[in-house]
Amino acid sequence: MCWSPLSPPEIGCLANSLPANRPNVIVLLFALAVLLVTGQSELQAAEAQRPNLVFILADDMGWGDPACYGGRIATPHIDRIAREGMRFIDAHTTSAVCTPTRYSILTGRYNWRSTLKKGVLSGTSPPLIEPDRLTIAGFLKDRGYATCVIGKWHLGLDWQKLDAPRSATTGETKGPGWDIDYASFVNNGPLARGFTHDFLYPASLDMPPYVYLQNDQPIGIPSVTKAFRVPNRPGPALADFEASACLTDFAREARRFIGDHAQKSFFLYLPLTSPHTPIVPSAEWQGKSGLSDYADFVMETDWVVGQVLEELDQRGLADNTLLVFTSDNGCSPQADIPGLVDKGHDPCGPWRGHKADVYEGGHRVPYVVRWPGVVSKGTVCQETVSTVDWFATAADALGQHDQIPPSAAVDSYSLLPLLKQTPSSEAIRPYTIHHSINGSFAIRQGN
Repeated sequence: MCWSPLSPPEIGCLANSLPANRPNVIVLLFALAVLLVTGQSELQAAEAQRPNLVFILADDMGWGDPACYGGRIATPHIDRIAREGMRFIDAHTTSAVCTPTRYSILTGRYNWRSTLKKGVLSGTSPPLIEPDRLTIAGFLKDRGYATCVIGKWHLGLDWQKLDAPRSATTGETKGPGWDIDYASFVNNGPLARGFTHDFLYPASLDMPPYVYLQNDQPIGIPSVTKAFRVPNRPGPALADFEASACLTDFAREARRFIGDHAQKSFFLYLPLTSPHTPIVPSAEWQGKSGLSDYADFVMETDWVVGQVLEELDQRGLADNTLLVFTSDNGCSPQADIPGLVDKGHDPCGPWRGHKADVYEGGHRVPYVVRWPGVVSKGTVCQETVSTVDWFATAADALGQHDQIPPSAAVDSYSLLPLLKQTPSSEAIRPYTIHHSINGSFAIRQGN
C-alpha cells in the first residue's frame, strides 16, 4: 500500500472534520503537526550544515600558468580562491595525462591499479571504472547529495551500436563512431557510477564523437564529419557543434545545476576541456592575454571558474562550500612552451618536463582550496599532496571518513588536517607515486 505523510494543512483540515466530542484525537493530531514541522526544520538545518562540494579540473593547465603561481596570464578568479583560501605548492596528479588522473580523483585509487597501465582512452572506449567500484559521487549520493558531472568525462562509455554504420548526410564520412546509436542511452556512464546528473563531452575535445550527452543520452545525432585538431582526428559531429563554445556551455550548465540545488547538499565535479587542444578561445577572449592563443584560453578557463564563484555568491552558498581548483596534469608542448618562455611566461614553472612526463613538470599542478570558516585566508601549504586525496578529503569534510569501506579509496588521504592547519609531526602522505603516459613510475618519499 502506497502512502505519503500528511502535511500540516492537511492535518488541520482533518482535525476540523472530526466531531466535537473527540478532543483527544484533535490534541493528538495537533501534536503530530508540531512534530512534522519540527522534523522538517531539523532536516533542513542538518542539510544546511553539510558542506556543498565543488571540484573544478582544468585540462593541461601547468603549475606556472595562474598568476597566483607567478604566471603572466591574468587569472583573477583562480587567484581569488587562493586569496580567500589555501594555495598548495607541492600538489601532484597521479598521472601526467588525462584519463588516469580522472580515474584517481573519482575512485581514490592510483590509476595503475585499473586496467589502463599507460596512455589514455579514446572517445569510443569502454568504461574504465569497474562496475562495483565505489566513487566519491556514489559515496555522496548514498548520503543524500545531488551529484553532478559537467564537462569532459574521458573515462569511457558503453555506447550502444547500430546494426550497420550510418553515413554523413553531407560531405565525407570519416573517423570512428559512425556505428554508434546516438538515439539510445549509453550504458555504464556517470549515472551508473554514482552521479545523479550529467552534461558531458565524451573525451578530450580533439577526439570524436563531437557530441554532448545529458543524463547519459546524446543530445542529438551526428550528421557531419568534423575535426578540431588538424589533421588526424576527424569523426562524427553534431552539425552545430563548435569546440570554441564548450566553455560557455559548461559554465551555463554548472550555474544551472547550482541554482537548481541551492536548497540541497550537492557535489559538482566540473572537469573542463581547456586549455587542452584544440586551443580555441572563443571570439570574446581572442587576443586578451597579449601572449598567445593558449594564454587566451587559460583566461577563458579562469572565466568559467568565475562563473561558478558568482553563482555561489548570488545563491548565498559560498560560505558553506568546499571548493577545489586544480589541473589534470602539466602543460602540454602543444601550448608552445618555448614561445611563452621567450615572452616571460613559463607554464611549467621551475619544474623539469611537461605533460606526459614522469618529471615534475608533468604532474605538479596548481591546487587551490577555499572553504570559508575552515580554511584560513591567504594560506600556503608546502606539504606534498595528490589529486587522489579528494575522496578521503570530501568524506572527512562530512565527518564520514570512518564510513569509507576498507576496499574503497585505498590510496586517498584526507587533507582536512592541512586545510585546518592542525599541527602534526608527520606528513599526511607517507609517499606519493607518479606515473607517466608510457607507464613509467616515480616515487616521492620525504624530501
